[in-house]
Amino acid sequence: MKIAIDFDGTIVEDAYPSIGKERPFAISTLKSLIADRHKLILWTVREGKLLEEAVEWCRSRGVEFYAINRDYPEEEAANNNHFSRKLKVDLFIDDRNLGGIPDWGTIYSMVSHKLSFEDYYLNEERMANSGHSHKNKKGGFFSMFKK
Repeated sequence: MKIAIDFDGTIVEDAYPSIGKERPFAISTLKSLIADRHKLILWTVREGKLLEEAVEWCRSRGVEFYAINRDYPEEEAANNNHFSRKLKVDLFIDDRNLGGIPDWGTIYSMVSHKLSFEDYYLNEERMANSGHSHKNKKGGFFSMFKK
């Protein structure tokens, strides 16, 4: 899959324009997704020096993105008749999603098993009811909508 990933608040705690502390397991999960042959695109509001700092922060920890703020590495507006700032990806990982961002272990599980939030939490609920859940909490944010 092509996966767009935000930086501030997602890979690191939000401290913009500074770089916050790594969110637990973010880098190891990104490395696993790359090892699983997903194409990761850093999709961030950062530009110029702030963007360079974020890219170098990730690179120094062993994470190289397929592309940064574009669909593919060599994409340029002048050379693409169909250029759009909107990325054409399979998945966005961003702390601004409805309900916030789950932990990186949950994200990896969802991507690896191609699960939606709903499918993931329904599976967790089934596992908890059978006594096999690896999570202590049930349902998360969306559980308040279940009847």
